[in-house]
Amino acid sequence: MSDKAAIRAEAARLQAFFQASGAVPVEADLLQPADTLLDLYGEDIRARAYTTHDPDRGELMLRPDFTVPVVQRHMEEGAEPARYTYLGEVFRKQPAGANRASEYLQVGYEIFDRSNPAGSDAEVFALFSEVLSPLGLRPVTGDIGILLAAVDSLSTTERRKRALRRHIWRPRRFRVLLDRFTGRKPAPAGRAELLKAADNGVETLIAAASPNIGLRSPGEIARRVELLQEEAMAEPIGSAEAEVLDVILSLRETLTNAHEHLRDIAVDLPGISHAVARMARRMEALDTAGIDVAGLAFEASYGRTNMEYYDGFVFGFLADARPDMPPVATGGRYDALCHVLGGGRDIPAVGGVIRPELVQHLHSHLAEGTR
Repeated sequence: MSDKAAIRAEAARLQAFFQASGAVPVEADLLQPADTLLDLYGEDIRARAYTTHDPDRGELMLRPDFTVPVVQRHMEEGAEPARYTYLGEVFRKQPAGANRASEYLQVGYEIFDRSNPAGSDAEVFALFSEVLSPLGLRPVTGDIGILLAAVDSLSTTERRKRALRRHIWRPRRFRVLLDRFTGRKPAPAGRAELLKAADNGVETLIAAASPNIGLRSPGEIARRVELLQEEAMAEPIGSAEAEVLDVILSLRETLTNAHEHLRDIAVDLPGISHAVARMARRMEALDTAGIDVAGLAFEASYGRTNMEYYDGFVFGFLADARPDMPPVATGGRYDALCHVLGGGRDIPAVGGVIRPELVQHLHSHLAEGTR
């Protein structure tokens, strides 16, 4: 059997497992409308999407994953509750020299069910854990919802909170903003010079500048300067709150110990209490599903670099023996994505994907090791 045939057979086996668990097979077009969907994927996938232009359909992209089109389809026509599975190629550009496939298969499982979100989280994770159990992978979990709740709890302006929320998935940019908002580091020198020049009035500043040759109107420029002035006058985020946020971001523990730690942190940052309570319900559901909660890894920052549409529970299955290998499977909760694609209608949703070529490769490696 060729490698491609073996990978396709592995993908079929995985999808059959999800079908036997109650999922309905669905398809998604290979070409997706880039103008309406691309922004939903986040910075990482946007930069790696293959795009083209069609005279009638406008800007299109080769399918970078299945979750967004499956959510769109469900929000347009799906009944509740629903469980879906899919199998097909996805396409993502890779960095030069990365030696990673730009076209590969995904097999996924998605749940749309408002009756018991914690139970749905546990169901997806337990199914992935079961089907991947022969490979000896290391599971890791996280919770983007706790990070979002922590940002919302900060004693600062709504504009700063929006900026931090937007960059949660870009750790370096998030750190730059947090250091600036706490006063640990100054604003860029060019901004300070601009604000000093605006002391005599924004209109005077604009009039003294070069002719307006850009795309922004004088009114838009004036509003931008006013926002920068408001930002400069805002009180810095308190050091105590910033330190608590740093502790959360660096938290790496077993799930039970992490929950105890976060429950203690909620005393000083009560705005995260609802997210911590949601975490506790998920732990109970995982335990009921037969998962060893006490031994399950939790990393508060897990998923921050490549899971931008996830906004709650996140997970991955990693091959520690192959540190060069991407995660074999990833997943998480994406309620906000359903809200956006549903035009205001909401339904809790969670799911995940497996890369069958990685599963097949590990199976082959294990088989060779037993010879």
